[in-house]
Amino acid sequence: MAGHLHSSSCGCDHVETLGVEYSLYSKINMESLECLNESADGSGKLVFKPWDERLDRTKFVQSDVDEELLFNIPFTGNVKLKGIIVIGGERGSHPSKMRLFKNREQMTFDDVQSKADQEFELVEDQSGMLEYPVKYVYLNRLFLSSLIPMNSY
Repeated sequence: MAGHLHSSSCGCDHVETLGVEYSLYSKINMESLECLNESADGSGKLVFKPWDERLDRTKFVQSDVDEELLFNIPFTGNVKLKGIIVIGGERGSHPSKMRLFKNREQMTFDDVQSKADQEFELVEDQSGMLEYPVKYVYLNRLFLSSLIPMNSY
């Protein structure tokens, strides 16, 4: 991926091509993907979409208890994570922070008290064009966990 943060104003015409080419959607083990605190069973799985469906706002997840969601994302094989895109909801329901934990299986909310491998301050992005560069991550145990506090903008 390119060496800068992509956005609709970066002037790049290759963002759409990169999204399709580098998408890890097909590498996610959807059957084993888990979202803790989701209000509707299975709704956490719906937010992981192919690139061309990323703007479909009919598929979303909401927290049932508090403002945090914890995604345990297993992969079907070894992957190299280079960047991540977070598209929030409308009317200010976009998360403002995200914490990433690599190679830690089946995390619980007790586990997220530990130090994250990387933390992000998120910017509201309705178009799905803003990519957050990830410290080069090779997921050899095939697991990525992400804690998203839904403290919205």
